[in-house]
Formats: sequence, C-alpha cells, structure tokens
Amino acid sequence: METVSRNRSHAGTQCVYSHESSATGTEMTFAVYVPDHVEGEKLPLLWYLSGLTCTHANVMEKGEYRRAASELGLIIVAPDTSPRGQDVPDDSAWDMGQGAGFYVDATEAPWAKNFGMRRYVEQELPELIAAEFPVDMARQGIFGHSMGGHGALTIALRNPGRYKSVSAFSPIVSPIQCPWGKKALGRYLGLDKAAWRDYDACALIEDGARVADILVDQGTADNFLAEQLKPQLLAEACASADIPLTLNMREGYDHSYYFISTFMDDHLRWHAERL
Repeated sequence: METVSRNRSHAGTQCVYSHESSATGTEMTFAVYVPDHVEGEKLPLLWYLSGLTCTHANVMEKGEYRRAASELGLIIVAPDTSPRGQDVPDDSAWDMGQGAGFYVDATEAPWAKNFGMRRYVEQELPELIAAEFPVDMARQGIFGHSMGGHGALTIALRNPGRYKSVSAFSPIVSPIQCPWGKKALGRYLGLDKAAWRDYDACALIEDGARVADILVDQGTADNFLAEQLKPQLLAEACASADIPLTLNMREGYDHSYYFISTFMDDHLRWHAERL
C-alpha cells in the first residue's frame, strides 16, 4: 500500500492510497478519512460507494463529510468504481467499462479478467482496511450514490449481519428493470437473467434477503428518476418484506453532489446511531 496524498482536515486525516489488487489484476486507489482518536481505540467504519464515471475523489472533494465524520468518530472509506489502465477493457460509452464497474464480478469476456469489483469491495479491500487502520470491523455501515447506491444495497443484502446500517442517495434500485442495468449486467454477466438477481436490490429482497432498515434520499428534479432509478420499486419490495424504509423525496434536488452534500450530514448521523 502506497500513500498518494495525506491532508489534515477537521481534526482528522484524509488520505489516498494505492495498492496492487488481486481481485482486479490492476493497481487500485481508495480514499480513507480517519478522525483523531485515542491510541489503541477502534472506530466504526463506513463505506461509501460512488456512482457512474466517478472515482474515490468525487465524494472526497465534494461530499462534505469530514466535519460530521470527525464529530461522530467515523472512519470513511471510498474505493474507486472500477479497475483502470491501458490494458483494462473499456467502452466508448460512460455507463459501461472503466468508471462503471457496477460492483459485480464479471463472468463474460473481455470483462472477467479485471472486473472483479464484488470481490474487491466485499473481500479484498476490507481485509486490507482491517489490517492497516484502527477500525472495529464489528461496526460497519455502507452507503453510496446512484450506481454506488445499488452497490451498497446489494452488498448489504448479500451479507446479512456484516453491516449494521445501509443507506443510499438516488440508488439504482433494480438494474434488471432499467436501461443502465440491462446493458451492464447483460455484458458483464451474460444473458441468463437468473445470474443478475444477485445484483438487484429488489430481486434480492424478493428472494428472501433482509436488512434491519434502509434510508434513501432521492431528488425530485433528478433527470434519471423515472427511467433509471425507480425508487417506488424498492418501496414496494420493502413493504412486501416488512423492511422499514425511510424514503425521502427531496423537492427540487437533482442527481449531483450539490444534492448529496446537502443531506450527507443526515446520513452520517443515521449511520452513527446504528454503529
């Protein structure tokens, strides 16, 4: 693990690191914010997964989480959204390939060689974080935005008991039922839609997966709302499964980090109560 950058901020330290990943076969980059703490103290860990086209830097530079994270004593980890590099498969469109890993383990060529983002986020990076940082792995939460909201929801649902809290900003709640998801899952996983269900929050809930509760914030002026995000599908799935869902429809807010940063504090406090 190599240090890319290190900065003091809000009585804590914001760092960026790189390391060679076995899950992707590439160098991966991630951001970590660690609040000041007593030596030997273990802090709760909150994962943030970013959306299409993003890297670790989007939330780090525009998410405005450090003041609240320092106050609440939360370590924040933000991985990249995909493997990257000249030899890594890519697509000319922004919703596929580099910057658009969808947090899946690809099984189809040419993606399978490098796009092991499920293994990376669920296994490899947590092992590295546990070894190198003062985290209490019994107190983990996860949240994300858009494609990262999809990642947070599905990862929490697939790993019952690992995450004490899960929330999302503008998540893709059912990739099986939206153009982004049909394209990505079809090309990463193949045409057998049964394999897609592990990467669809609504399908996972229908198939019996459960979490304690979910928080979602969604802007009403989000131009992806009707066609791609469809939060009503998550509301219906949660209602059928008796999963408490807080769905806040935020009037006039869009899909950007202006929206995310506005409600970031609410999400951090919600997670802190559960961690």
